[in-house]
Amino acid sequence: MTATPAERLAALGIVLPAAAAPVANYVAYARSGALLVVSGQLPLVEGRLASNGKLGGGVTVEMGAAAARACMINIVAQLDAALGGLGAVRRVIRLGGYIACTPDFTQHATVMNGASDLAVAIFGEAGRHARSTIGVPSLPLDAPVEVEGLFEVDDP
Repeated sequence: MTATPAERLAALGIVLPAAAAPVANYVAYARSGALLVVSGQLPLVEGRLASNGKLGGGVTVEMGAAAARACMINIVAQLDAALGGLGAVRRVIRLGGYIACTPDFTQHATVMNGASDLAVAIFGEAGRHARSTIGVPSLPLDAPVEVEGLFEVDDP
């Protein structure tokens, strides 16, 4: 028997936080048919950034990967809120990662693996996805990472 995403979360010891409310003029998620887009999520843990600053400038690759993982947990919390449970998620189609970094930083992919690895751990083969990882000069609240996602879900 295959484990459900909720069972995998429990096995990983992850309790989803409440989905964060938007802090500006946007929605946390938008749905069109069987596609659901989750707006960029920051690495908030209990309402505070897991770390802040830039990769290559005080934030280590390990801290960045942990921040990307925290972003993915917050994306999953948005999915849970949008769908009333994770059983309706059919596939993680794409993740987009924004890495605040110094101009000479080049380990973006390793940082973003924090989110990608968790997507696969939660959703199994359906968690394998396309992705983009982009270095940027800054992110809101001086976050080191922000991650957004596109998902295929059950038809409404």
